[in-house]
Amino acid sequence: MISISHVLCLFISLYPVLAAVVENDTGSGYKSDDSILLNSGSSEDAVDADGRRWAGDRNDKYRLFSGNSAPARAVFQDPSLPSQVPYMSGRIFTSESTYKLSVSGKSRHYVRLHFYPASYNGLDPADAFFDVSAAGGKLTLLRNFSACATAKALTQAYIVREFYLPPSPDGILQLTFTPSRGNKSSYAFVNGIEVFPAPDISAGSTPSLVGFSDQTVDVGSSSAMQTMYRLNVGGQYVPPVNDSAGLDRTWYDDSPYIFGAAFGVTYSADGNVTVSYPDSTSKYAAPLDVYTTARSMGPDPRVNMNTNLTWVFQVDGGFMYVVRFHFCELQMSKINQRVFTIYVNNQTAEAAADVIGWASSPGVPVHRDYAAFVADKAGVDEELWVALHPSAASKPEYYDAVLNGLEIFKLNDTAGNLAGPNPSPSAMLAASEEEQAEAPTPQFGSTGSGRTNVIGGAAGGTAAVGLVFAICIAVYNRKKRVEGSSSGSGGSGWLPIYERGNSRSTISGKSSIGASSNLSSIAASLCRHFSIAEIKQATKNFDESLVIGVGGFGKVYRGGVDGGATKVAIKRSNPSSEQGVHEFQTEIEMLSKLRHRHLVSLIGYCEENGEMILVYDYMAYGTLREHLYKSNKPSLAWKQRLEICIGAARGLHYLHTGSKYPIIHRDVKTTNILLDDKWVAKVSDFGLSKTGPSNMDQTHVSTVVKGSFGYLDPEYFRRQQLTEKSDVYSFGVVLFEVICARPALNPSLPKEQVSLADWALLCRRKGTLEDIVDPALKGKVNPECLDKFAATAEKCLSDHGVDRPSMGDVLWNLESALQLQETADQGGRPRANPENEGDHRGPDIADATAIIDNTDDSHGTGESDGGAVFSQLVHPKGR
Repeated sequence: MISISHVLCLFISLYPVLAAVVENDTGSGYKSDDSILLNSGSSEDAVDADGRRWAGDRNDKYRLFSGNSAPARAVFQDPSLPSQVPYMSGRIFTSESTYKLSVSGKSRHYVRLHFYPASYNGLDPADAFFDVSAAGGKLTLLRNFSACATAKALTQAYIVREFYLPPSPDGILQLTFTPSRGNKSSYAFVNGIEVFPAPDISAGSTPSLVGFSDQTVDVGSSSAMQTMYRLNVGGQYVPPVNDSAGLDRTWYDDSPYIFGAAFGVTYSADGNVTVSYPDSTSKYAAPLDVYTTARSMGPDPRVNMNTNLTWVFQVDGGFMYVVRFHFCELQMSKINQRVFTIYVNNQTAEAAADVIGWASSPGVPVHRDYAAFVADKAGVDEELWVALHPSAASKPEYYDAVLNGLEIFKLNDTAGNLAGPNPSPSAMLAASEEEQAEAPTPQFGSTGSGRTNVIGGAAGGTAAVGLVFAICIAVYNRKKRVEGSSSGSGGSGWLPIYERGNSRSTISGKSSIGASSNLSSIAASLCRHFSIAEIKQATKNFDESLVIGVGGFGKVYRGGVDGGATKVAIKRSNPSSEQGVHEFQTEIEMLSKLRHRHLVSLIGYCEENGEMILVYDYMAYGTLREHLYKSNKPSLAWKQRLEICIGAARGLHYLHTGSKYPIIHRDVKTTNILLDDKWVAKVSDFGLSKTGPSNMDQTHVSTVVKGSFGYLDPEYFRRQQLTEKSDVYSFGVVLFEVICARPALNPSLPKEQVSLADWALLCRRKGTLEDIVDPALKGKVNPECLDKFAATAEKCLSDHGVDRPSMGDVLWNLESALQLQETADQGGRPRANPENEGDHRGPDIADATAIIDNTDDSHGTGESDGGAVFSQLVHPKGR
């Protein structure tokens, strides 16, 4: 039986932490000369990686007016830090100390506090517990706050807290840092402070209190707020530099918070709709990137009427919350076409929301605010639920609901307090850290937290829906109080519970940050090291026009090295990356030693100036998935699909048998099968790969579960025992994707059809598989070939690994299927395939499932035809 903590950890690691970063000032937004960027502990002004100038706090203008403090430098720069400024310098406070900053007394201000819990002046980061207050102590922002505990629990290297403060009538903004009095060794610190004037986000809005239609909540000029969540619903991560209002806000993907299997569908504005603000002030509500994307329930009214589109958020009890919904109708044009009910905490906030009715026309952004009080219940983790459901009472033309963006703000209580408790790590975090102990373990300042890139997945239909349901239940019951802390900092924070990449040192020893080398000398000698200057030249200084995709690790650029003679794909890490140093290192270690026609080839890497960049041969035709569905590319012919599957099977068979110990890929899926300019399939993304058992007495490797939804081996998930047969199961899902041209999981379908694996197996047993075959293939597949192909996929999806074939068996049967198709096409003996020479010939799966002892797979092992990997290089979404 899988414990809730296991499931929780699986969910948390699906979505590694994305941290808020400081970005370029656009110059066209709300900010003015009143803005302050303070690099605490620095005596001189400094420029961050985005070109913004931060003032040193020993400048006369930003002098501390009281308290004992000292400047300090961090002893280690975590690779995931977006910039040395402001994080590598800090100010340490050993007694109550106050910054007094000159600001406009007429406007509200955003205040962002940056914390990097490293070792400063020999102090232990775990000893830093402190309070932060404003307005001369009238507002408590953080209490008994531990940046170290928070970073560890959220698997982040650094922490950002954003507050929205009322005007300071005297023109002086006071921020006071006070070490906690309960511990003699406690101290306070801060690395960076951002202060800039902000528009009145509550202007023209009086949020109604849900559940009390006749009551409203006052969010007037005297109220303070903390930003808890800021989501671009249905869209991608929006960095501060893309905030069209110039407010440097960060907007995150909403998918980690969706409850259950009902993910709905996402879409963006097309050429028929132009999004434009109705007036000059409305642009401050949210950037255009938020309003040009949306998530709706989907096209099936039967499904929509039987479910809700629901998000769940962990919050602090005992506070009032303002929930802001952002809408912009991109599809409908008339009133009563799409009307829906909005629920907040299971109570009706809006009975009949009609975006066109509010905005009067398509493409016009609007927002609505609602307030809800979340009680503080002892021993219970507090949650805030948001749900949408079609309004049947309104009898709209379409039974659907839609949302573009969502913000959640915590209001101060009657005592002026915004502070909540520190979070604590999940129970599975320690187990995950033990798994990563193969590499040297630095001090906390260099680790931040352990890497747990655990990816849970539902392997089958009903099981898939049930698992997603269980995961979502678990994740929102994760937060526990730090033992001994009666109060703290607002544990949930405004960053999503993504997992941050492992914060170990970088790997080559050539990094400008001076990290020790974790990369083997063999890998380093087989892999080219690029300078950052070469990378910038190859990508025209990371020209956005050269971006060919965005994955979990970052953006992928098309480029040329060696004077442009060699086309390459260049994968660049970014601060919002969900992938970490461990995967970066694993990718290099694996690909520098593996050479095969059907495995991607790594050309080299770069890690100067804190960058993590991988360089691969350019894959002209992208991923297999984009040639199957959800794209406008021509459909692949059946024989072409067979040859691609055979190529991928060869690559996986080589991984399992071509070296001293088997290598288990652990993330086989259609986005990790890339196609070169000759349509040769190459297996990619070795960031999760694991070396198999090292002796004959072992049958598996015990490890924390990693993989992808819809592809995960159910036996591996249940027992946490990894074998090569886990790859075989995932490849079976790929085979059905190829024949059916639909995703491995599609939550918008009826329950029994959600999982492709379960649905295809059910149709196979009922003899109706042809009914779900890609319509583009109807009448073009030889029945005997289809039966052989389907039997192979079916056997791969056996519940127990011992019942599944080896990849050698799979390869043999796929080649047999190809021969059957060629025989039918040519009316005679099919042509010989020179690549088949030397391949293992296993038994027919229909007759036997013997495990292969012959590990010879000599074809192509010396070739270096390459690809582009480490997540999906041309697919728009990462793992």
